[in-house]
Amino acid sequence: MYLEESLSPVAQLEPEPSPPHRATILVVDDDSDQLETLSLRLRNQGFLTHSAQTGAAALELADSCCPDLILLDLGLPDMNGLDVCAALADGDTTSGVPIIIVSATDRDDAVRSSRAAGSTFFVRKPYDPNALLTLIERALGHEYDL
Repeated sequence: MYLEESLSPVAQLEPEPSPPHRATILVVDDDSDQLETLSLRLRNQGFLTHSAQTGAAALELADSCCPDLILLDLGLPDMNGLDVCAALADGDTTSGVPIIIVSATDRDDAVRSSRAAGSTFFVRKPYDPNALLTLIERALGHEYDL
């Protein structure tokens, strides 16, 4: 009897709060496999991701989703990735957002050109996912236990 009196007729279950995300990252790559793989890895690390496969989509999405960081491939189908980088670096809403170029380009001046366009870091594909995560954290100014 004592047990029955202490139980509520309807159990109220509180929904578990979703864990806060660490940062919002815009991932831009024309290769859908690369885009999905990288986005999934970032989400598994607690990041919120948005993705774009063209330069035009990246510029539009960057203005609307206000990312904390942008991962940008240089080989886009509609625009030169360096032009996208420069537009983002000069944009009203994106000028303070760190940009990490992630590209397989073999141009000798790729790193220098990327820095001149406004990128924070350059990572050559294929890359070590843990090294990229470390650069992301550094660019965000965070020191997480990896």
